[in-house]
Formats: sequence, structure tokens, C-alpha cells
Amino acid sequence: MPPDPVPPGHPSFDLFTAPRDHVLAPGAMVLGGFARNDAPALLAAIDHIAAAAPFRRMTTPGGRTMSVAMTNCGQAGWISDRSGYRYTPVDPATGRPWPALPVLFSALAAQAAAQAGFAGFQPDACLINRYDPGTRLTLHQDRNERDFDRPIVSVSLGLPALFLWGGPARTDRVRRIPLEHGDVVVWGGPARLTYHGIHTLADGIHPLTGRTRLNLTFRLAR
Repeated sequence: MPPDPVPPGHPSFDLFTAPRDHVLAPGAMVLGGFARNDAPALLAAIDHIAAAAPFRRMTTPGGRTMSVAMTNCGQAGWISDRSGYRYTPVDPATGRPWPALPVLFSALAAQAAAQAGFAGFQPDACLINRYDPGTRLTLHQDRNERDFDRPIVSVSLGLPALFLWGGPARTDRVRRIPLEHGDVVVWGGPARLTYHGIHTLADGIHPLTGRTRLNLTFRLAR
């Protein structure tokens, strides 16, 4: 997840509005509110995971500290440090395996993927991102996985955000897609390597997460 900057005033930004469930591109879909009913249980599970594998701000290969705090669960966890971007079976901060992927997590990811046309998705990794006001995730591709035939499933919890959705090249026009608590984005097939990110998070208060946005990103990593 390289931290390539995307200035807020970039001329290729478009604000995109659409119905809550909509197709972003061939192979990519927003499922509005798909995870809302499961949110309290998802947040409780995140607390349990973070107690065993605390959130941390990782360092990029170039030596920059990422603004978003991260942790993982599943058979593999995504990490970044001076050695590069990669998946590891062990949390380098604790020396222990990452916490197991909760059944609720894997079931939700499979259901959302099937709803978007990707039946049979069984993730083995979940990257959990914690955003505070002023943090962002700049445009990147998810390409550390071994099998690009499997989709990405991304679950939004807490504060609303603007999802940056570009194209196969970093220079492609970027749309800003409003995401609310409980929304799920699924992309795969021809959209699997689309550049994407999160615009700088605005301040606010959510009744379940306070001044925080949490994001679950499910992948088949290995």
C-alpha cells in the first residue's frame, strides 16, 4: 500500500453520487448498509483482536510513518516496514500468530462477495484500519496477494468517509464515493487492481465509534 500523495485539489477528482447500492465499474459494487446490523458484533470483535494485536502506525519502505493505524487477523497479516510490503503469519510486534479470523468476519465477507457476483470467496486475511480525523489512505493497488482472481471486500464502520476510486493507472480520473457506517465495497475481476484510497477523514462523532472510522479489508492473501 504505497503512500503516494493525492492532493485534495487534484484536477481529476469527481464527486460521485448514486443510489446506496450501485455498480462502480465492471466487477466493483457498493452494497449500502450491508454490514450495519452486524456492526456492534463486528466492533466487539475488533476490540478483542486489538487487545491481542494492538493497532500500530506502520513504516513504509521509504521510512515514512503511515497516518492510519493498523492491525490484522487471520492466517496472514499485511505489514509494511523498511523491508517492504508483505504478508506474514506472525505479528512482528508480539512474535505471536495474528488473532484468528472470527467466524462472523469470514461469513460477512463471503456473503458480500456473493452479493456482488463473486461466489465462494473464503478470505484468509483481514487488515483492520483505524482512521482518526485528519488521517487518510492515499491511492494504491492491493497487489501483495498471490491470486488476483479473488475479490477484495471492504467494510466501513463508524464515521463517514470519501472512498477514492480511480482506474488501472494512478493518473486515471478519481471519483470520491461517500461511504457510510455499514457500507461494503467489493471489487474483483476486471476491477481487481483499481487504484483506490480514502480521502482525509473529516472530524465528527459516531454513536458507536466516537471520533473514529474503522475499516475491515478482507482478502485471500496466500
